[in-house]
Amino acid sequence: GEALLTIINDILDFSKIEAGKLDLENQPFDLRDCLESAIDLLALKSTEKGLELGCVIERDIPEAIVGDMTRLRQIVVNLLSNAVKFTERGEIVVEVRNQISDFQPPTSVLQFSIRDTGIGIPKDRLNRLFQSFSQVDASTTRKYGGTGLGLAISKRLSELMGGTMWVESKEGVGSTFYFTLPLAR
Repeated sequence: GEALLTIINDILDFSKIEAGKLDLENQPFDLRDCLESAIDLLALKSTEKGLELGCVIERDIPEAIVGDMTRLRQIVVNLLSNAVKFTERGEIVVEVRNQISDFQPPTSVLQFSIRDTGIGIPKDRLNRLFQSFSQVDASTTRKYGGTGLGLAISKRLSELMGGTMWVESKEGVGSTFYFTLPLAR
């Protein structure tokens, strides 16, 4: 039931984004609370697999920022969910740092990264990652499940909020997914 609900919600979100009907909020929120709530959603599953799950937020990151907390949490949950799914041992670390940018204060461009020690992605398959309904290969779909929409949705959400998303990965070593967001202090 939960898997079906996730699929339905992904399809609905994807449809809203494609139709240009997704409204973003612009409200003050506590970044640390937002990230903690995302991590809490995956804590049990990561513990069951024996994975370390951590978060590092650089000191110069403001506590209160303005943006869409729900959509930021959705991106982080999607990326964490994949990291837990594709990591059998080791760790997953969420990191947030200030990215040097041309934005004038009080706006910051924050760079988020989710690093895992999972299976990694072959170089020749990286270009498929952010495509809708696409996964690395059919055997991945059979073994791990999923719709192939999570990364496409996350990338589009980050772009709608003025940021970008990319990945660095080495097969057998792990992956790091990055995204940036300009957020007002």
